Amino acid sequence: MTSTQHPKVVVLISGNGSNLQAIIDASQHQLPIEIAAVISNRPEVYGLQRAASAAIETAVLDHQAFADRASYDQALIELIDRYQPELVVLAGFMRILTTPFVRHYAGRLLNVHPSLLPKYTGLHTHKRALEAGEQLHGVSVHFVTEELDGGPLIAQAQVAVLPEDDP
Repeated sequence: MTSTQHPKVVVLISGNGSNLQAIIDASQHQLPIEIAAVISNRPEVYGLQRAASAAIETAVLDHQAFADRASYDQALIELIDRYQPELVVLAGFMRILTTPFVRHYAGRLLNVHPSLLPKYTGLHTHKRALEAGEQLHGVSVHFVTEELDGGPLIAQAQVAVLPEDDP
């Protein structure tokens, strides 16, 4: 990477792509990255349309077409590596990744997680925060390690939980 090039990023999604849209918007203004591709494990999700609208290459690698998690993750590594990214960002990617996958991208794999880690790892974070009566909730960006949502934090942002909020 030369000093005039921005780091190449591949973004992995599974759905609507609201986190992806925030990354796209930031990359057009204040975040110096090049989104090389957006890859979804589910076909026909709205996040792919968001990427296409921003002229970003898209690909689908449907996890249901694979016999097991290991074979899917190996195929995903091969697909991602075609783009030669400096970073891989999980932005609403709803798959638990295998150890070989995490190790392959060690130090280059980031996750956007919808809670103030270490609280509420895993799924259904909003529902659990509301049920616990939290007054603050938020988002964490962290490095991915072999421990679920346990990698070192990069950044967090918090928001107030309002009485009218729902999961």
